[in-house]
Amino acid sequence: MKAIRRFSVRTVLPTRIEGLGVLASNLRWSWHPPTRDLFESISPRKWAQANEDPVKLLSRLSADELASLAADDDFVGSVVAANADLQSYLTDERWYQRWSREQGSAGGAAPAAIAYFSPEFGITAVLPQYSGGLGILAGDHLKTASDLGVPIVGVGLFYKTGYFKQALDRDGWQVESYPVLDPDGLPLSLLREDDGTPAVVTIDLPAGRVLNAHVWKAQVGRVPLLLLDSDVPGNDEQTRRVTESLYGGGGDTRLEQELLLGVGGVRALRLWSRLSGAPAPEVFHTNEGHAGFLGVERITELVRDHGLSFDEALEAVRSATVFTTHTPVPAGIDRFDAAKINLFFGGPNAIPGVPVERLLALGAEDYEGGQPGIFNMAVMGLRLAQRANGVSQLHGVVSREMFDGLWPGFDDDEVPITSITNGVHAPTWVDRSVYDVALKHLGTADIAGENAWDRIDEVPADAVWSTKREMREKLVTDARRRVRSSWLKRGATELELGWTDHILDPDVLTIGFARRVPTYKRLTLMLRDPERLKRLLLHPERPVQLVIAGKSHPADETGKRLIQEMVRFADDPEVRHRIVFLPNYDIAMAQHLYPGCDVWLNNPLRPFEACGTSGMKAALNGGLNLSILDGWWDEWFDGRNGWAIPTADGVEDADRRDDIEAAALYDLIEHDVAPKFYDRGTDGLPNGWISMMTHTLKTLGPKVLASRMVEDYVTRLYSPAAGAGRSLNGPEFAGAKELAAYKASVRAAWPNVKVEHLEPSGLSDSPQVGDTLDLRAYVDLAGLRPEDVEVQLVHGHVNEADELWGVETTPLAFVESYENGRAQFAGSQPLGRTGSFGYSVRIVPRHPALASSAELGLARTA
Repeated sequence: MKAIRRFSVRTVLPTRIEGLGVLASNLRWSWHPPTRDLFESISPRKWAQANEDPVKLLSRLSADELASLAADDDFVGSVVAANADLQSYLTDERWYQRWSREQGSAGGAAPAAIAYFSPEFGITAVLPQYSGGLGILAGDHLKTASDLGVPIVGVGLFYKTGYFKQALDRDGWQVESYPVLDPDGLPLSLLREDDGTPAVVTIDLPAGRVLNAHVWKAQVGRVPLLLLDSDVPGNDEQTRRVTESLYGGGGDTRLEQELLLGVGGVRALRLWSRLSGAPAPEVFHTNEGHAGFLGVERITELVRDHGLSFDEALEAVRSATVFTTHTPVPAGIDRFDAAKINLFFGGPNAIPGVPVERLLALGAEDYEGGQPGIFNMAVMGLRLAQRANGVSQLHGVVSREMFDGLWPGFDDDEVPITSITNGVHAPTWVDRSVYDVALKHLGTADIAGENAWDRIDEVPADAVWSTKREMREKLVTDARRRVRSSWLKRGATELELGWTDHILDPDVLTIGFARRVPTYKRLTLMLRDPERLKRLLLHPERPVQLVIAGKSHPADETGKRLIQEMVRFADDPEVRHRIVFLPNYDIAMAQHLYPGCDVWLNNPLRPFEACGTSGMKAALNGGLNLSILDGWWDEWFDGRNGWAIPTADGVEDADRRDDIEAAALYDLIEHDVAPKFYDRGTDGLPNGWISMMTHTLKTLGPKVLASRMVEDYVTRLYSPAAGAGRSLNGPEFAGAKELAAYKASVRAAWPNVKVEHLEPSGLSDSPQVGDTLDLRAYVDLAGLRPEDVEVQLVHGHVNEADELWGVETTPLAFVESYENGRAQFAGSQPLGRTGSFGYSVRIVPRHPALASSAELGLARTA
């Protein structure tokens, strides 16, 4: 019989141990081993049965068990000490507080609060609100911000069924299930008004419908994470399902989710500040385009509450907004029919002061190669943010090419999209064995905090190797359990599964591959030559074993077929002891998988991997990367920290390219990777391999940390955005009004702005290094003031088509004005390099509130 209603009854803890509730409700326990040890000490068996979830563990303890714990003075002392440690963590001065003081002394801007919006957050397996890299990155961002003391507040959605749980059927086909999550049974608390009633965020929808949402708060160390939930009384059935599943639903559901995330998220922040007294965010960070409507809501606030025009409010909002793009694939961007946006934001749903045609223009693909009638969420995100970035250096290049239509008149390398390479949260992903060996031999488990990377050579080689074997053995044990469980769900009986006790070997070279399964990540590249792969797996002296995992989106039939192809190969009795596919890839699995692998394989179709942080996590556990030069690996591979798989760039036939690159992969494993792993010295150790491991830790360790990433965001994006926001959002918003007026005047005049005449001098017919080009430029400013523009000498090498490359710019100085808006600018440029040299002159807008000369996408060239 099915229950007609379900709810969770929360545990009432005895007074002496009520601190357990505080510890369980703060997700710091998910990356803080001493707190986890405390919960495990209650009952190791029940801790395992609760899937290492403190809230679930406490709910399963009887009143007698709780009373027994409360009567144990030693245990009570441990609870008190753990709470004191948590309180110190929450209140002590950390990196951001020290940095803020330095900024204040130097006249810089340290934002009092930063809002971080993301459609998914991967904090812990206990709170499955993530599907892949975007969510894991967002979770690591919050956890690291907490460790550094950065005053971030996260904003997302609470999905009733999360993403999905993956299983396999008898034929190896992915099967999805959607277990319902009860927020009352999770480490969440509901925001409530002072009278105890649930706080509500309300959004109007078409056809007179109303979306009401409650707001759940997860406490991620020092960082609050607000999650909006549409499954509330008062909503119709369709509206209650808006937040049912991550990236699920059809029809209008995706747009309604993004409306709730963006517009509702800003309203939830205002609610949070009112109820908690937390400062209002000064900077808004949009993690991918899904949350782009947050900018629309902030414009609405300024128009409604402060009487600004749309253009003035737009400038105020842009100045303090940061946008991060995570996809190098156009198909990964949400795009809606403009008529759909008109339905949600026009007519009866029109927002006073925010004309729907202006909103449509923000997301319009009104550039060469764009599609008319389409509203692009990433394009809106870029237009609503003064600062934008990709997530690796190569991804920055790809993003500038991908979105260059928004900045006509500028070369791709001038497009104002920078890059901050992702990082990973070491306390989450580094195995405890690594910390234990560091503590024993280096005297500290805090390698990053004490900057002990260069001392890693002090750890004896045998200790490095035995620790890695220990982690590999834990992976083998976990993989055997998971494969057995998977086969039982596929219909096998216990009697048929004795072989699962012997799959994998803790002394065999172990290669890991785990990620989402879109086509471009090429899960099955390793299967291009099945017989050759078998020979590698079964080599008599240098065998290889593969541990593979990954989910395909439920609607992606192609991805599911790739999984099925891999599973069928792994089911072959000839090789199933050497290759396994583990269903339901999640954080819990990953925390065994990364440490246990000797090599992390990544073979995407270059350049479609934006970053690829899984290889970073493997590296921090002493793993070596075997990867296509894409994402982060493209910038940090040095020849000694792993291997680069050659790419067949320029080969347009996809099958031929896959064949070439797969052959290169097999060659590397057969002739380089496996021989290095099995080459043992007289001491029985693979000293060459261990040398590569320690080199990887020393050189990659400081780079791949999320602390480096978050500090980069703070110093390069958040602080400048806060400063810009303050300058525009001061008394009466004078700065925003002045900037909006400036942009309006520039746009009105620009069609008539031109370079009329150039007078070069100073060079002979045979110029040489050290000579100086003198240049006078006569321009028509069409009524603009000389200080409204910058006239640039643009110079560099020249190709056969007279196109400049390796470009540099030198501003020309204003000399004098003439009648009818004309002016002279002049300057000099020494010739500092040999070879072809060419130049031109360009006019661009100039204003102190512009983040770059390309910001308006306006340029006039000679």
